[in-house]
Amino acid sequence: MSWRKVHLAEFLDDGSIDIQTGPFGTQLVGEISWSKNLIVMARCKDPLEREFYIRMTRKFGCSKNVLIHQIENQSYEKTLLGQTNFDKALTPDLRAQAKLAVKDEYTFDFLEMNEEHSKRELERALIARIEAFLRIMGGLFAFVGSQFRLAVDDME
Repeated sequence: MSWRKVHLAEFLDDGSIDIQTGPFGTQLVGEISWSKNLIVMARCKDPLEREFYIRMTRKFGCSKNVLIHQIENQSYEKTLLGQTNFDKALTPDLRAQAKLAVKDEYTFDFLEMNEEHSKRELERALIARIEAFLRIMGGLFAFVGSQFRLAVDDME
């Protein structure tokens, strides 16, 4: 047994997973960094939830901060809640309406805004983030503009 397996087995003394034959075993655990494994194992007690975050981290190349944010944002639970049988059970014209009816709210935690804010404040905060992101990306990207108030005959 490798050093990593031994220490992971010691870390998981709650018996929720068998390192040799567990639900996702050592192959999946070896796919992401040790520090990310520790984050997942410390914050997630359900083996399926652990597997979800490890697979997500591997697939999308999440950083530690993004992984922590996803766990705190309960992405696993939201993914489970978002699963439906609409494609099999409904006609195409009803399917779109049903998906909109159960659509999850957007999460804008990264904007660090108050709970109470206007649509305009949300728009400005998002645009500020987009502009900053494009500046970081360099000269190959451009932000053309934002909404402008247009009044015609004293009507907006």
